[in-house]
Amino acid sequence: MAMCFIILGMQFEHLVAVNDDDVPHADFLSRAQLWAGLMYRVEDARPFLPGLDGCQILSRGDSVVERRLNFGAVVIEDRASFALNQWVRFETPTTPTHGGGLLTIRIEEPESHCLFLRFSYNTVFARGAEAEDAPYAEFLRQAYMAADIDTVRVIRELVTTGVIDIAASEVLQ
Repeated sequence: MAMCFIILGMQFEHLVAVNDDDVPHADFLSRAQLWAGLMYRVEDARPFLPGLDGCQILSRGDSVVERRLNFGAVVIEDRASFALNQWVRFETPTTPTHGGGLLTIRIEEPESHCLFLRFSYNTVFARGAEAEDAPYAEFLRQAYMAADIDTVRVIRELVTTGVIDIAASEVLQ
């Protein structure tokens, strides 16, 4: 019996506020601290991706890092590229076990110290023709939004606990 697959794609983009006056007791992050947190995600994605057992750097260039991500028995290789203090892009090729996709995280600062992260997704997945795509796409959007809000929380935690050296991260600015 042959399976018929449809290649579905989803493009999705949203903003997450980093510094919010309406959130009491939340330490403000500088652009340098935020950037250091994004680069931490490139170097070791484990705190950012639940279920990730390992993050191995395969190769490194001036503005690109190739990695192997281990989610239990599932292994995914991706490529993280970046423009210093501007954006990070994660590209995952399509494989038999993973649909592949592209995530770009861009720092936006419309006013001084008013920081946002813009998350832009271009995801591809293969599923059986009988499946309805709209509910699945909405589920992914909600999951991505929750994970992206958590990304800011993890960066803030890494800064406040000293894992990301605040003084050193200011040098990146």
